[in-house]
Amino acid sequence: MRLLLVEDNLSLADSLTRALNQGGFAVDCMHNGADADQVLRTEDYALVILDLGLPKLDGLEVLRRLRQRRNKVPVLILTAHGSVDERVKGLDLGADDYLTKPCDLNELEARARALIRRSHGFDSAELSFGPLRYDSVSRVFSLESGPLSLTPREHAVLEVLLLRGGKAVSKEAVSEQIFGLDDSSSPDAIEIYVHRLRKKLEGSGVAIVTLRGLGYLLEARDAAA
Repeated sequence: MRLLLVEDNLSLADSLTRALNQGGFAVDCMHNGADADQVLRTEDYALVILDLGLPKLDGLEVLRRLRQRRNKVPVLILTAHGSVDERVKGLDLGADDYLTKPCDLNELEARARALIRRSHGFDSAELSFGPLRYDSVSRVFSLESGPLSLTPREHAVLEVLLLRGGKAVSKEAVSEQIFGLDDSSSPDAIEIYVHRLRKKLEGSGVAIVTLRGLGYLLEARDAAA
């Protein structure tokens, strides 16, 4: 899933980006509040990790503007300033969670996964759709026949469709959730990943259906059909 990291400490931003990439996230990184505010007006993210002490525009103002635009993307505040008053202000402005720096990377990843799951209506780390199972901690998809062998891009596409199980997702929306700003891939590449996934899901009882003009839909069906 694609997330936005807003952190002005370049060394910390680099280490967090690498850690989140290893955890399966596509990460865009901004180093000041003005750039973050601008990109949040045009790009779609599954999560925002937001520092508060930012140059040009502080994190609370970025958050205030985001919610003023009625953007409901989950926001995890990550800051060195951990006063109760500041946490209360951030939560009142619409933040979903709060971590004080320095933080444990495993905890950061766990909170990120939990916020993304909850934003799609899933409370448990174990997600399911028909016979398809997904352990969001170990990041393993499986069917009754066993674990699915997926490339990172195939995994990312299937995760997007699973989180929106039962709802159509346009090719462009899938692309926005798995490719960062620096990636050169186009939305047309999604067709290739969907084609490969269909082969791997064939006969399993779950399928990816194309709805003309709407996009892709994950559908549970009779495996014998």
